[in-house]
Formats: sequence, C-alpha cells, structure tokens
Amino acid sequence: MRAAVIGGGVAGAASAIALARIGAAVTVYEAYNDPAGPVGSFVSLSVNGLRALDALGCLPAVQEAGFGVERQRMWSGRGKPLGDVPRGRRSGDPLHSVTLMRADLVRTLRDEAVRSGARILTDRRLTGPHDPAATGADLVVGADGIWSATRRALDPTVPEPVYAGLYSVSGTSTRTDAERPSFNMVFARRGAFVHIPAPDGTVWWSAQVASAEQPADPAAIGIDGLAALFRTEPAVLSLLGAPSSVRTGTLLHVLAPVTRRHDDRTVLVGDAAHPVGAGQGASMAIEDAVALARELASAGEIPAALTAFDRVRHDRTGKLAKTAAANRDAKTAGPVPAWFRDAFMPFFFERFYEKATGWLYDHDPGQLPAAVSGPGPGLPRHAR
Repeated sequence: MRAAVIGGGVAGAASAIALARIGAAVTVYEAYNDPAGPVGSFVSLSVNGLRALDALGCLPAVQEAGFGVERQRMWSGRGKPLGDVPRGRRSGDPLHSVTLMRADLVRTLRDEAVRSGARILTDRRLTGPHDPAATGADLVVGADGIWSATRRALDPTVPEPVYAGLYSVSGTSTRTDAERPSFNMVFARRGAFVHIPAPDGTVWWSAQVASAEQPADPAAIGIDGLAALFRTEPAVLSLLGAPSSVRTGTLLHVLAPVTRRHDDRTVLVGDAAHPVGAGQGASMAIEDAVALARELASAGEIPAALTAFDRVRHDRTGKLAKTAAANRDAKTAGPVPAWFRDAFMPFFFERFYEKATGWLYDHDPGQLPAAVSGPGPGLPRHAR
C-alpha cells in the first residue's frame, strides 16, 4: 500500500509511523521546511495519548523529551484553591502525564517516522488528494490541521474555522522557588493562565485571553501587556514579574462539526477532522493514527477500513468536542458565572473528576499488528 500523508506535524508524523509499522510505503508531504519550528508553546499528553504512543513504539523517546506532571491544580484569580486532582489520568494510574515543547514532540515523532521507513519531503504544500504528487497513492491521509486543504477538497462547502474569542500567548519565566512540576490553571477575569514549573528551574506558561476583538499579533502584546490584562490576579503578576520572555502567540479557532471526513481513498485525522482542544489535540491525533492503522490492517479494502475508522472515532471525538466547548465557556465566563464557579467548584470538582473523565483516560488504543512483506494478511487487498 502506498500512502501519502499531507502534513508533517504531530498528526502527520504519528500517522506515518503507524502506517509504516503495518507495512505501507509512506511519503509525508510537509508544507514547511521545519514543521516543528524553533519556537512554540508546550503541549501536554495525558495517559490516553501516552498509551497510543506506546502502541507506536515511541513512548520512551517522548517521555525523555519532556517531563512528567503528576498533579493538576485549579485556582481562582485571587489564589483560592478550587481543585487538586491527578493530571490527565485516574488516581491509581502509575503512568503520568507528560509535558514537552511542541517542537520536541514533532521532532521526536518525525525521527521515529524516518526510522520506521517513511520518507518526509519538506517545502511541499499539497492541495489535497487530487494534487499531482498524491495521485499515485492508494491512500491519502489529510493531517494538515485546522486549515486543512484536504478537508476542503473532500467537501468544498465545509465551513471555515472562525475565531473562538480567545487567543493565547505563551512563554517562560525564571523562578528560583519553583515547586515540583504540576499543572496549574488560574481562572482569571480576562480568561485563564496556565503555568507549569519545569525541572530546569523555569516556569512554562500560557495566557489564554478572552477577547471579542481579534488581535493582529498576539505575541506582540508582550509581558507588560499581559501584566495589564491580568492585573487583578496576584499569582500571575508575580510570575510575569520574574524574568520572562514570550515564545509565541496564537489565535484560537473553532470549527463546526465536519460531516464528511473520508471517501474511498482519503481520510482526515487530527485537527483536520476534529480540532477538539481541551488539551487533547495531540493525544487525539496520536489515537487517530493507531486506530487508522489497525483498521487498515484488518479490513479487506481501503474504503471499508476508512468507514470503520470513522465509525470508531466519531463518538469519542464528538464527546470531547463538547467538553472542549464547556472549557472555553469557563474561560470566558462573566462575573456572575465566575462567582458561582469559584464558590461551588471546591465542593464538586475533586468529587466528580474521575467519574467525569474516566471515559477519556481509560481508552485502550490496542496494539498494531506486525508489518507484512508483500501480499498477505494485514494490507487491503486492492492495495497490494
């Protein structure tokens, strides 16, 4: 089977690994020379994403590229504790969430894809499954993100992403009193502020600012601008007052549910199919890669495999999209909803956290079958 993967970020690299593992000849077409980039924000992988990485055979490499985060703590803007729970896992799960820079995650997955036999071509922006470079492939995987050209090729009437009323500015600060790595989220008047002490003594942070007006360049707001926006949150001001630097700024977008995610030879994965947010974008993309490879290995034909893949992923990603919408609403809440959140969250969050998130973290992606050589079980018949 010849597979063309459009997009070389997390979704594309993970898909390349998974497809190469089942014996496909994979070519990744990446629009940028370096999809990881020299700067960027951090990503967190919860245990469901880590188990999918384990199925791909690259969990240790990703763990080495980042650091484990055991706890998740929620705070009001005034510093009132709102909840303290295991980060991205159930309390009894020995596997801990991993946080790392997005660039390091992409680089690690790309290196593994190459070791698995995939070919990665950079500076190659494909327009979709009908691009001349992809026409010789038996399978086209659209892993080209929320602004996916592959999605538009599948359905020219699909709505475009729209600004979500939030933007993020991410950076690092230097603190000598940093605690052990823990995920901290401060619910502020103007959005939310996430910060994670890293083992090297720095603090990685991301300000998620609620704004009806879309800024031209979020990164240009700078430390002084963020301090003004979060002037009523003492803990945030203390962190920004330490030596700090901005790494990146990003406008956050939402996408209406995608109703056509595949045809007989093309399939969407990751943000191209379901930009879920909720800190699960990378994990869902890696889960997609494992699920797609498993269905291709077990189905008799590619069309049947893509239909089965869409069926097994639809409900899970749809449920997570609703969770993400609720999380966005919490970050853009007005003063009255925020008062109720701060008053009642300490009584309910820790009691119901595991019940509410168990379906997400208990997911077992399964293992990939061994690769086959030439015609034989495991590859779609018409692709042999």
